[in-house]
Amino acid sequence: MAEYEIHADVPVFSISVAAQLAELHPQTLRQYDRLGLVSPDRTVGRNRLYSANDILRLREVARLSAAGVTLTGIIRIMELEHQLEIALRELNDLRDRIGPSTALVVWHPPRR
Repeated sequence: MAEYEIHADVPVFSISVAAQLAELHPQTLRQYDRLGLVSPDRTVGRNRLYSANDILRLREVARLSAAGVTLTGIIRIMELEHQLEIALRELNDLRDRIGPSTALVVWHPPRR
């Protein structure tokens, strides 16, 4: 029998399965989609399909909500996390292009 590997970003779960995996009600998933917290892919028939990464994001949203963070706060947290991921990726790309630094920096504090 052949083994298949499903990548974490491939949308394969229907809304009912995703809701079960995230331990949320399907209506909650629809609300999160409307708010842009989790945006699943759509089939030709407009059905939502969720990836494993979407499920992890749903669980994180549920965890933050249970901790008392408002949906507006969760949206902001997710935006900041995304910006941080981009900045770290750019930093790593820059480090890869430049290579290890051999510069010596000498700092002389101002005298009082």
